[in-house]
Amino acid sequence: MSGAVLVEARGLTKTYPPRNGDAQGHRAVDGIDFELGRGEAFGFLGPNGAGKASTMRRVAAISPVSGGSLRVLGMDPARDGPEIRGRIGVVPQDDCLDRELTVRENLYIYGRYFGLSKAVIRERLADLLALLEDKADEQVEALSGGMRRRLTIARSLINEPEILLLDEPTTGLDPQARHVLWDRLFRLKQEGVTLILTTHYMDEAEQLCDRLAVMDGGKIVAEGSPRELIDAHVTREVLELRFPTGEQEDASTRLRDGGVGGRVELLPDRVVVYTDDGEAALAMRTHCRSSRSPHSSAGPPSRTSSSS
Repeated sequence: MSGAVLVEARGLTKTYPPRNGDAQGHRAVDGIDFELGRGEAFGFLGPNGAGKASTMRRVAAISPVSGGSLRVLGMDPARDGPEIRGRIGVVPQDDCLDRELTVRENLYIYGRYFGLSKAVIRERLADLLALLEDKADEQVEALSGGMRRRLTIARSLINEPEILLLDEPTTGLDPQARHVLWDRLFRLKQEGVTLILTTHYMDEAEQLCDRLAVMDGGKIVAEGSPRELIDAHVTREVLELRFPTGEQEDASTRLRDGGVGGRVELLPDRVVVYTDDGEAALAMRTHCRSSRSPHSSAGPPSRTSSSS
């Protein structure tokens, strides 16, 4: 962690009221600890329902904590929510833009929400509109998904925030649009903007984040730099082995019993083997095939190397 501490959570908990017969309610965030330093890019990685968005809402001071302590920019979100919100930027998962207005009008109105004067907004628009190429006077409705995402990021910067929160910033975008946004976020980080993001994608986390917290079931189950997490939890190779319908379970059992040295995951249409020795796994696949009927056949393997 670098610089002064901007966000500090200790035993942070969020429990939602009981519903659908659940007498105890749903604990979305379950006693997590983390710190975020100035100028750092920090990511929450995990599946849907892991608690990433619930954690972000607490940091954004838009929903109270149920337990533990949280300090944001040295302040208590329960007491100093308006001041905290005035010093952060938020990129929600859904764009929430006014599609009947132009790009310029969206930015202007959002700036006024922060009490910025017309002169200050005009000055900041010159820089922010560079993100939107020549689309300043186009209606939002006419923009592509990638361009609307850029506008949402530009809008979040109108108040020159100290912290930028991004909830799954590239979900639903094509690869080209994703890389354009990665480039812009990387440059924001170089300019000193502190980033906190949630994502499902390890490649995105590796590109953008200095540190990661992997969440599942409301808890942080792993934490470290992308390189540290890859070295600790990712095997050198991943093989996808396809077998005729109904034979995957037997094949996965044989692969596990064969001691291929990694995790074996059974999926409806294939068996996924995580291993440091892909050749040994392929040899075991051949053994699985030879033990079946001569009329059976297995599809060709797909082989992927982990990042190095």
